[in-house]
Amino acid sequence: MKKTAVVTDSNSGITQAEGKELGIAVLPMPFFINGELFYEDISLTQEQFYDRLAQGADISTSQPSPGEVMDLWNKVLEEYEELVYIPMSSGLSQSCETAMMLAKDFDGKVEVVNNQRISVTQRQSVLDAMELVNRGKSAAEIKKILEDMKLESSIYITLETLKYLKKGGRITPAAAAIGTVLNLKPVLQIQGEKLDAYSKARGKAQGRKTMIEAIRSDLAGRFAGIPLEKLHFGIAYTGNLEEAEDWRKEAEREFPDVEFMMNPLSLSVSCHIGPGALAITATAPLHE
Repeated sequence: MKKTAVVTDSNSGITQAEGKELGIAVLPMPFFINGELFYEDISLTQEQFYDRLAQGADISTSQPSPGEVMDLWNKVLEEYEELVYIPMSSGLSQSCETAMMLAKDFDGKVEVVNNQRISVTQRQSVLDAMELVNRGKSAAEIKKILEDMKLESSIYITLETLKYLKKGGRITPAAAAIGTVLNLKPVLQIQGEKLDAYSKARGKAQGRKTMIEAIRSDLAGRFAGIPLEKLHFGIAYTGNLEEAEDWRKEAEREFPDVEFMMNPLSLSVSCHIGPGALAITATAPLHE
């Protein structure tokens, strides 16, 4: 029997196909679209999600049922002695806390990581966990290492529209109306538990400059002393691949010594911010 497995959810952006290739089990996240249940990357593709969003469908996120979580864990534990489970940040969903509660019934065979990440930075945590498995670390050791590093990542996001922040109650209808007239593009950040406001910009181009400066500030501050080649950098987007390619080129002009990986933001983030968003990320490497 193999020793330690790595399990995550589809908020990491790791597809079912990638999971199989990497040897990682991926729990698909459920979505309700006009009251009908869909599962990310099982019965709901990225393209279908954005098509339904454009049609004005009522889309809401949900969390996997306890049965779905435990069924996946039990299946994995048929081949492995233990597993480390890396769900989305507890600040963005109850699913992490639910998993922690469920893990108590698994006699120490399941360790749930609450490292406050989502989407591209959560993906990096999963890849780090695989690296730690290869180094011979146990599930409990991996949980501790990843949680100790939980605040060592940044995501900055600029939006195309305020519609979805208004719909989710994150800004008032009046603020959304004024912002739309003035072409204000909020820049949001995820550094820890949840999605927070970072800055406001007049237009998308200014939003992109604001995000570049935010990363530059992080490199001089919270990531000071870490060689550029050790950091993990990323570009992310919501349904706007062509614009994202242009954004990556801009980022690489600003940071010529950096390679930016590019991935879509997970659908659970897209649900709250809408299509057309652009993001930039930086994440610290595993501690030696």
